[in-house]
Amino acid sequence: MESDTEKTIHEMAVRARAASAVLRRLDAADKNAALLAIAAALEEAKADIISANDEDIRVAKAGGLGASMVDRLTLTEARFRAMVDGVRQIVELPDPVGETIWTRERPSGITIRKVREPFGVIAVVFESRPNVFVDTAALCLKAGNSTILRGGKEAIRSNMALAKAVSKALEPLGIADAVQLVETTDHAAVAALVRSVGLIDVAIPRGGERLIRAMCEAALIPVLKHYKGVCHIYVDDKADLPMALSIIDNAKVQRPSACNAAECLLVHEKLAPIFLPMVRAWAKGTGVSLHEDGVGVEYLSLDLNVAIVKGFREAIDFINANSSHHSDCIVTNDESRAAEFLRDVDSACVYHNVSTRFTDGAEFGMGAEIGISTDKLHARGPMGLEELSTYKYVVTGDGIIR
Repeated sequence: MESDTEKTIHEMAVRARAASAVLRRLDAADKNAALLAIAAALEEAKADIISANDEDIRVAKAGGLGASMVDRLTLTEARFRAMVDGVRQIVELPDPVGETIWTRERPSGITIRKVREPFGVIAVVFESRPNVFVDTAALCLKAGNSTILRGGKEAIRSNMALAKAVSKALEPLGIADAVQLVETTDHAAVAALVRSVGLIDVAIPRGGERLIRAMCEAALIPVLKHYKGVCHIYVDDKADLPMALSIIDNAKVQRPSACNAAECLLVHEKLAPIFLPMVRAWAKGTGVSLHEDGVGVEYLSLDLNVAIVKGFREAIDFINANSSHHSDCIVTNDESRAAEFLRDVDSACVYHNVSTRFTDGAEFGMGAEIGISTDKLHARGPMGLEELSTYKYVVTGDGIIR
């Protein structure tokens, strides 16, 4: 027998599918108008949204939620502004729908065009960060997709306030069902979403390993995974040491709760006697705890794994064996070594003398992102508008038969 939760999700999916048919017919100007309406509605509802977020934070702290999770949950003034600005930035981005990827004229006389089009309906399950609700809704809408979002219980009040504002903006346009929030915190809702064959086209988890595994194990529809960020920085013996320390500081300290923060430092053995004392002094001054006997841990806090390697080839092997294939960096002035590192490290984003904190949709010029995919099929790395579309082949001719 279908449970109440399953029935609710089914009804939401049916409405989302109907809304996706409407979205498919909208042009870029229509979708941009909807996004501007969302931005304005968020600003109008700011007081209510911040009040709801404050209550979520109070409950989270009382319940013993960890500091990194509380940080992700918090909508500061700057984050609220960035969230709204992100919606307006998406307006300025090219609409991927209808873009011709390539055209081929065949000897048979047919013309084939590979054309971007929406997925249809996307389900996104996320934890903690309420800004994900808005980023996801805006990106999916611009790419012509309906969205069903299910946030974590720790952000339920914030998400409901955001959803109310978005719905208010879209209702006059007749597409309120294009963005829907699952308001139950029942875990059965997640399973129901990823088993909605024929109604939901793809699911995207934004959270930890447990969430991703649970969704993949239950799924009957495709799942685009945003896996954990065990990001490495390898400091070569031919590195500029002040540069290396600056990159490490930025990648670890600026926002340690982010998935693109550095979690493991690898140091060339020739450099270790000189550089590790510098690292220890830096750590003492910044409050970073060094773990010189551990690897492969995603702390999301001011903790950093440290390991010594014999050279850049061993560093490459170490990273490929222990990273989550998210973002990894080499610091060196040796261009040849850098080129091999960038070629051979099997991660979504690889860096040479650049902080891993740049793995971000906005920093990559995509506007707000829906996540950082560590998959290899369909999308990899920051997922923007193009990654939220699929394609079809449009074939034309003049009475041509085979």
